[in-house]
Amino acid sequence: MIQKLQSQFDALAQTIPGETIEFWYARNLQVPLGYNRWENFTAAIKRAIESCKTTGYCSTDHFRGVTKMVSLGSGAERSIDDFMLTRYACYLIAQNGDPRKEPIAFA
Repeated sequence: MIQKLQSQFDALAQTIPGETIEFWYARNLQVPLGYNRWENFTAAIKRAIESCKTTGYCSTDHFRGVTKMVSLGSGAERSIDDFMLTRYACYLIAQNGDPRKEPIAFA
């Protein structure tokens, strides 16, 4: 199970073109971490941001708010909120997520 989650996590990694900085989109991690609703996942993200601040790190270095465009069934597009997350941010989300969710417990 741990290897499956690690492979899934690594497959979702992104990089900025021309940079070596690795990041993950929160919406891409939402379902693999066991969250069906964005609203519930953002609660875990907010707790992780507070934890980041408590440790003395600048939260905006690890949790970058972004807006993405998504296609709707009608062919139109709309913007949605998301976060670009560092590996440390992902770790904090796992630490501050719902431990009753199996992926969170394993993470």
